[in-house]
Amino acid sequence: MSTEEPAGKGSTLRRYLVAGLLVWMPLLVTFWVIDILVGFMDKTLLLLPPDYRPENILGFKVPGLGVVLALSVLFLTGMLAANFVGRRLVMLWEGILQRIPLVNSVYGAVKQVMETFLSNNSKSFRKVLLIEYPRKGIWTIALLSGEPVGEVQEKTDRDVLTVFVPTTPNPTSGFIILVPRDEVIELDMSVEEGLRMIVSLGMVTPRPKNGELPDAGGAPVAPPADRA
Repeated sequence: MSTEEPAGKGSTLRRYLVAGLLVWMPLLVTFWVIDILVGFMDKTLLLLPPDYRPENILGFKVPGLGVVLALSVLFLTGMLAANFVGRRLVMLWEGILQRIPLVNSVYGAVKQVMETFLSNNSKSFRKVLLIEYPRKGIWTIALLSGEPVGEVQEKTDRDVLTVFVPTTPNPTSGFIILVPRDEVIELDMSVEEGLRMIVSLGMVTPRPKNGELPDAGGAPVAPPADRA
């Protein structure tokens, strides 16, 4: 009696299960992340007086209204801070915070990080790098976070870069290391592609810009033709 038939059925069953996972898992994870973000932003409705909250006025809760409120607050705050009077108020407010111990350190550090990250001219987290870490001969993906000057350059006597090495699968944690500029390889992949590769444990890798894939011997070969 042949044993090929059960094996074929098992392979078919596994293929169907994998196909089902590929359909549902991305949807479920996307829904879960969006649900967390919307739920967090909906908490901004607690800033409103109880009598003016939507659930008390309408008689039922409407998910997502907190997102509208949060975006409106950000927009109006930006409009206020962009004019002369608003800038004076912000400077006055920051002057008060600078006089409060501990608060001044936290507020100043967070503001500097945000200004650096959101600046159009900033190079922070705009490039994906390849560095030898944690030792020579082992390569890892890193993000350029800055170019230190002053004491760091003087003490090392090298032109170094500040590099963030994210952990996987959680790229929000990691290590800050200083790497000589001439030992860094800048990659063509975008930051989004680099983070996707880190989160996926290296299973999702971006296609080379030239569209060629290396064969087993390292020589580039043409990518497979798309099936109809």
